[in-house]
Amino acid sequence: MIPPSKETKTNLSIGLSNKEAALRLNKYGENALPEERKNPVLKLLSYFWGPIPWMIEAAAILSGIMQHWWDLGIIVTLLFVNAGVAFWQEHKADNAIELLKAKLALVARVLRDGKWRDIPARELVPGDVVFLRLGNIIPADMKLESGDYLSVDQSQLTGESLPVDKKRGDTVYSGSIVRLGQMQGIVTATGANTYFGTTAKLVEMAGAVSHFQRAVLKIGDFLILITIGLVALILLVALFRHTPFLETLQFCLILTVAAIPVALPAVLSVTMAVGAEKLAKMQAIVSRLVSIEELAGMDVLCADKTGTLTQNILTVGELWCAKGVDNAELLYEGALSSSGESADTIDHAIITAAGKLPQGYKVLRFEPFDPVRKHTLAEIQKGKKTFSIAKGAPQVIAKMCNYSDEVTAKVNAFAAEGYRTIGVARKEGDKWEFRGLIPLFDPPRKDAANTLDKARGMGVAIKMVTGDHVAIARQIAAKLHLGQHIVIPSKIFGEGMGRDALDKALEQADGFAEVFPKHKYNIVKSLQEKKHIVGMTGDGVNDAPALKQADVGIAVSRSTDAARAAADLVLTAPGISVIISGIAEARRIFHRMLSYATYRIAETIRVLLFMTLSILVFNFYPVTVIMIVLLALLNDFPIMMIAFDNAAVAQKPVRWDMHRVLTVATALGVIGVISTFLLFWYIEYVMHLERPTIQTIMFLKLLVAGHLTIYITRDYNWFWSPPWPSLVFIGAVEVTQVAGTLAAVYGWFMEPIGWIYALAIWGYALLWFMINDIMKVNLVRRLNLRHPGHKKHLTRIERKIGL
Repeated sequence: MIPPSKETKTNLSIGLSNKEAALRLNKYGENALPEERKNPVLKLLSYFWGPIPWMIEAAAILSGIMQHWWDLGIIVTLLFVNAGVAFWQEHKADNAIELLKAKLALVARVLRDGKWRDIPARELVPGDVVFLRLGNIIPADMKLESGDYLSVDQSQLTGESLPVDKKRGDTVYSGSIVRLGQMQGIVTATGANTYFGTTAKLVEMAGAVSHFQRAVLKIGDFLILITIGLVALILLVALFRHTPFLETLQFCLILTVAAIPVALPAVLSVTMAVGAEKLAKMQAIVSRLVSIEELAGMDVLCADKTGTLTQNILTVGELWCAKGVDNAELLYEGALSSSGESADTIDHAIITAAGKLPQGYKVLRFEPFDPVRKHTLAEIQKGKKTFSIAKGAPQVIAKMCNYSDEVTAKVNAFAAEGYRTIGVARKEGDKWEFRGLIPLFDPPRKDAANTLDKARGMGVAIKMVTGDHVAIARQIAAKLHLGQHIVIPSKIFGEGMGRDALDKALEQADGFAEVFPKHKYNIVKSLQEKKHIVGMTGDGVNDAPALKQADVGIAVSRSTDAARAAADLVLTAPGISVIISGIAEARRIFHRMLSYATYRIAETIRVLLFMTLSILVFNFYPVTVIMIVLLALLNDFPIMMIAFDNAAVAQKPVRWDMHRVLTVATALGVIGVISTFLLFWYIEYVMHLERPTIQTIMFLKLLVAGHLTIYITRDYNWFWSPPWPSLVFIGAVEVTQVAGTLAAVYGWFMEPIGWIYALAIWGYALLWFMINDIMKVNLVRRLNLRHPGHKKHLTRIERKIGL
């Protein structure tokens, strides 16, 4: 519904009343686009459509045709378990996205009942008076009514590459970003009625795939190809031997489903979701889920100084006044050239320090600070006298007054003590008079130095980035235990410096000062070109390009809307210590996925190779269709619980090493085939057991040994070394092992073998479990492929046992 023109004419001094706003909210609806929600039943049914469900469904149909009703029941159970797990995980992900949208919702500064307040942008209604300033994402279509100008970036809406200047009477559109200036506007349209029919999208959940996910998915593709190849071979041999076609086809379909990594998407989703949930409890919201994994490999963190490493709570220091000016005069003149409506930290610090201003001053016109002019400007009236006050960069203010030399020396002296200075000038008539300097100090966060020390201990290089003077940067760097090699980007990104020299300068720098937005972007991009995985922290609109470019963009608390929109990780509480927790959690996730990949490859080789060789060499199906289905069901559940397992935190950034994974997994898989064939040979040719009994024994051996392999692949260290498995993980593994053992002992869906044979198989599997673990540790040691986080611990154990 488009509001009538009378509803967009509001008193700019009072705004709408809360009562009227509530009526209009009910009339026009929330300032948000209606979302199309998929029917849950249709979403659930979609999980029964696709290559893997088709194979399971085909096997179920074949079981029905052959009247194998137990097989049919178990296969249908497998189908519903796979669909149910996927549906539940997506349901949880949808809920997480909704929570995320609530956490990161746009906030608008609106005038209601004569008072300025911050409200969720979705509560805006036509006729609301909204205050816009540098860095805001415009929350609704509105007409500008007061203030001097805005420079608005409409590139995401119109494709215009340059910002567009706006003045009173102009319309600005929802989703645009304020680049310069500040003004007040009246909302003319909300939600679906906005000009472009969309609101700004803060969090991009698009399908960007991380380096690690790509590697794991490649493993999945590799296993699928191997499985299809071997299964096709089984099918051809069966046809050649005139084995009943339907039974062979059913067996091959089920074997394919059991061998390929059906649980891969679910394991990825659960593992990352658990990590994101833990970070959310630490007040860090993940806006791009795969960025958790990028954190694991991050080896350079470019940390924005102001608001990230420091408290961003400026405090006025000891004033330096020009001759004839006292401290009180300088402070209230600085306060008169500040805006209490904007949430600018410099203005707030000066207004707070000035306290209550003398009576009789009236601000006729106020121009906010912008990066081009580098000062604010206020026109003041007292009685019949009118004068102007400027406040801003001291060099600019001093130049306006022809008062540069002494000011430059004093600014440098303040900077050496870690102060940022603001100059104040006054003009009556045509000449500006320099009034003095207001030093401001933004102290480091209490947790910053300790956090950076921990990050360096985890192998992450820290590079401070600031727009402040080099002297201020060095002062803060010293307090944060950073080096003193501070580089000015304009001097290294010049045309005269070669690529090698540039790379060397970037690598050796402890920080960067006097940085502009384009420099931040170039720093991040140049480091990425040197194969670094780069993190970037920031809070301002000028940080947005670098946050977007970084592998892990981190918006700290109280960030601008534009910075949060560009970031992958949004901190909602002061401080950056949660970044260390994020790195540790990411490396745990990497460790769990490494464990899963190794286990999955080893199991596929072990099960599939054993099945194929048994059929080709002995013309014997070592397990039945229903046993394969049970193996698939009983294997998937504990591996899902790997997301809740305890995992080591590597001491250095981690990278994917396919050679290590394939070497260890193949070795474990081949030894598993050997141990299974030895058992098969013994019970077939020495004990001469019946074939149904042999099949049950093979089932139990594959199940018990497979579950024990999970403990082996948890780490490249000895299986008994810390961190020990979590109780949830142990419970999931052992419950399924016991369930499979009871099925074999009492003959559920198979020939019963009794407790004697069952216990003997357990003993045999445990013996090979120890052999496998010794082989793993020796192989890793000989290839010099130890897990980085366990080097010291592994060496100590090796000394004890003489390896």
